[in-house]
Amino acid sequence: MSGRAPIADITLRSAVAADAADIARFHVRVWRETYARIAPAEAIAILDESRRLLSWVDRFASSDPRRQTWLAWRDNEIVALLDFGPSTNPVFGDRGEIKHLYLDRSVRGIGLGRRLIATAFDRLAEDGFAGAGLAVVRQNAEAIGFYKACGGREVARFTDPGPIWRSENIVMAWEGLGGLAEQGSTNRTE
Repeated sequence: MSGRAPIADITLRSAVAADAADIARFHVRVWRETYARIAPAEAIAILDESRRLLSWVDRFASSDPRRQTWLAWRDNEIVALLDFGPSTNPVFGDRGEIKHLYLDRSVRGIGLGRRLIATAFDRLAEDGFAGAGLAVVRQNAEAIGFYKACGGREVARFTDPGPIWRSENIVMAWEGLGGLAEQGSTNRTE
């Protein structure tokens, strides 16, 4: 894939509270790119940097060591975001939840998405979770294809309660977290 930097040029590290503003900027940019044709205009407008910053500051105030945020950096810029830990949504059962997985378009297709999922699976397994799950908006076909290529399977559907956007979501799940990020490695849709 021409124009794409190799994964070796990317640094992965655990995020800290001082990263909150950079994370909010990245989150808004990639979320808006991803959902521009899916989310209502009101959600695109309201979910801005100031609102995201508040949620990231709140996230870093969490004292639960099982809640982790990881960042991928290239040339001093965030190119991917991963956030995971215990779920507060009963639809996930006793699985750990990948709450956010966002990649800049420039780093898709180089194996970074699989590396991030493997990171989440490893940490969730260390914390005693036998499985993992994530919610993906039903219309996000690209992400659903990627999760299926990584061995995820649809186990439930639910409507996000809002208050801004009541999106229809699919729960993708993995059980027995060992080695699942490598499943489907011949189908590279990330």
